[in-house]
Amino acid sequence: MKINDQSSNYRERIYASYGKNFQDAPENFDHIESLRWGKARRYHLRGWLPESRTARIVDLACGGGKLLHFFVEQGYQRVEGVDISPDQVALSRQITPDVTSGDVIGFLQANSGQFDLITGFDIIEHLYKDEALRFLDAAYAALKPGGRLILQTPNAGVPWGVQARYGDFSHEIGFNPNALGRLLRVAGFGNYEARECDPPPYGLSLVSSIRFVLWQVIRLQLMIWNLIETGSTGHRVFTRVFLITGIKDP
Repeated sequence: MKINDQSSNYRERIYASYGKNFQDAPENFDHIESLRWGKARRYHLRGWLPESRTARIVDLACGGGKLLHFFVEQGYQRVEGVDISPDQVALSRQITPDVTSGDVIGFLQANSGQFDLITGFDIIEHLYKDEALRFLDAAYAALKPGGRLILQTPNAGVPWGVQARYGDFSHEIGFNPNALGRLLRVAGFGNYEARECDPPPYGLSLVSSIRFVLWQVIRLQLMIWNLIETGSTGHRVFTRVFLITGIKDP
């Protein structure tokens, strides 16, 4: 992400060792834990990934490399990442050497029309409002026609939203699905869709399946709460973190 003059001291200090101090990241990539993590992601990303295994994919703020590892395990052959934190870059390069150390927005602006899929898990909440708009504009321009952007971010619109919003000192803004969806529309994205990061009902573990059933009960209670308070059933994403996608017009 872009380091501007007013925040350079703060961001340089935080991101110099973000993996160690904020993610408790190990020095060596944990393939076993990543494979387990990837089972849940396969469910959460269902229907959103390119059919072609030669699609060009970039993961922005790739962090410890789990999403890169997920894509490689799914058979994608052209996977790369970008991150500004040196320890995160070092960890991600254990998965693929194609990891750029630097500013995400600058990277996107230098790669106009190059990608079939752009992912950004837990990045947009670290940006200022003007940066968030430039980030989305740059992502739109960096996609090929028909390409897809997928973001993950804390959900500021649920009871746990404050905890998710302020759980990291480097978070600058918060979104609910409605706010981020409308921002995607401003940037030109169509067919945007938000999705919960709920426990997978199958394919992970029996415990996860049980958690899924219990979550549906809690979710129904939240929907009733929302209906009683507002008279509307429009709010449908209740997990403390959510995914959202938008597509560039073909």
